[in-house]
Amino acid sequence: MKMKKIVYIILAPIALLLFHSCQDMDIAPIDRFTDANYWESAEKAQLVLNMAYNQMYGADRMWRDEFLSDNLVHTYGTNDPYVIRKGQATSALNLFNTEWDDAYGGIKTCLVFLENVDRVPNMSESVKNRMIDEIRFIRAYIYFRLVNYYGDVPFFLTQVSLDDAYTVSRTPRAQVLSFVHQELDEIIQNGNLPTKDDLATAERGRITTGAAVAFQARAYLYESNFPKVREYAGLLINDQAKYGTYQLFQRPTQNESYFYLFTPENEYNDEVILDITYDGISKVWTNMSAMAPITKYAEISADNPTQSLVDSYMTLNGLPVTGPDRDPAYNVNDPYINRDPRLSASIVYDNYRWLNNDGSVDVIRTAVGTNTDDSYKGPVERQTKTGYYLRKYYDWNMTRNNRSGLNIIMFRYADILLMYAEACNEIGKISQNEWDMTIKPIRARAGFQAAAALNYPATKSQEEIRTIIRNERRVELAFEGLRWYDIKRWRIGQQVLNGPVYGFRFAGSDPSVNGGHVLVEQYQFNDNRDYLWSVPLDEMDLNANLKPNNPGY
Repeated sequence: MKMKKIVYIILAPIALLLFHSCQDMDIAPIDRFTDANYWESAEKAQLVLNMAYNQMYGADRMWRDEFLSDNLVHTYGTNDPYVIRKGQATSALNLFNTEWDDAYGGIKTCLVFLENVDRVPNMSESVKNRMIDEIRFIRAYIYFRLVNYYGDVPFFLTQVSLDDAYTVSRTPRAQVLSFVHQELDEIIQNGNLPTKDDLATAERGRITTGAAVAFQARAYLYESNFPKVREYAGLLINDQAKYGTYQLFQRPTQNESYFYLFTPENEYNDEVILDITYDGISKVWTNMSAMAPITKYAEISADNPTQSLVDSYMTLNGLPVTGPDRDPAYNVNDPYINRDPRLSASIVYDNYRWLNNDGSVDVIRTAVGTNTDDSYKGPVERQTKTGYYLRKYYDWNMTRNNRSGLNIIMFRYADILLMYAEACNEIGKISQNEWDMTIKPIRARAGFQAAAALNYPATKSQEEIRTIIRNERRVELAFEGLRWYDIKRWRIGQQVLNGPVYGFRFAGSDPSVNGGHVLVEQYQFNDNRDYLWSVPLDEMDLNANLKPNNPGY
């Protein structure tokens, strides 16, 4: 029988230092590390904390979550998110198992830390209490991640014995989320975490009190508890002296500020509330090798932006490019001019002007017949299959090895403003003052100047403004791993993840077929199944108490 347990998972070499020996002994062994002799310095405790940070979040997880949405489509071979979006996932899918193992491995690290940190001799109480609250934040975030994937999950706050690991049951999602909220409130009130303004340069990337407030707002957002969302997002807007000073990133010239927000030179700027740090040497990510243009060191174009996402970007006139209110000046034969500047900051299209870090510009052609390494050549070639590539989060210091050192943002101030705007509109139609402090500055930073884009839409109904705010979240936060969770909480999977997925409209195509757009994929979405993942089959085989499974699996 395969001896697999929920929490007793080998995580990394350092984790081997933390496991209890098999026998109770009054005298700790001196020929190997154990809990009794590992915790001898604050530096060693910090190593365990660092491991927990790595287990909390990262680039691979962010991009994987993005692949689950309607922003990107997998177009070369198969992977597990692709299988999910095709409606073909079963409880034996490897992703369901690896995410479960990784999450409980992270929780294991947190529990080991909490149960042993008091062993460290001569450790400053302020340092210890800060580290404890960082670990509590990480543990809460991992549980938050688990319930958003699986719903009800095993929940425990102390290490689980081998016997109990085979009998533990699933705890209701609401109970786990109640714990998350309680933890975050206590962390915020404890005052052990610094604000962003108090962080030393060497500590950038560590959890702050502002990050705990931002996490609390997001946790309530995913429950549609809009009064609480407004309350906590409001703390970061209205009480920055207490929770940290944040603002939308602006370049001195205010030109292309959104683009430069995601470049290496501007990491740790005043918009970033919490990010995951990469150094480009010992800690890197390589996902762009399957998403960037071929001429920008991608090995193959396997994950491409969708036409649906491209169509969500307005014109500079503040009008949509589809639907009854479509901008009459929009030209389908020249579709990328006079568009929301966030489009060119995020997505590569035909005739795209690619800015290099030395100031030079390369023109990238993706259209059929342009005969470059980036041109669309068909559904089974190595180039783009939708006519689009990724630009956002491209590390322009990266070389041909695709090893990116660009930090991944978990929380930023623009998201706080968007959460606040959505909460205000859901509680009651958003007011002009609330619009002017949230949506308007976000669009102004993006580069809009037209009144139709910036001014409060007083004549619009609450429902119409809801559509506007939801679309604003999509374009502002595209490729940041959040769209799938918006789809889940808005329950729009059937609307946006069921049916054909299209790419660009190319010259010579038949406009009577799909409007001339290339058909890339066909998705299937089951409202009764696909908002949750299956409990891994291996885990249910070992522990019958994890049943019944989520519906549809």
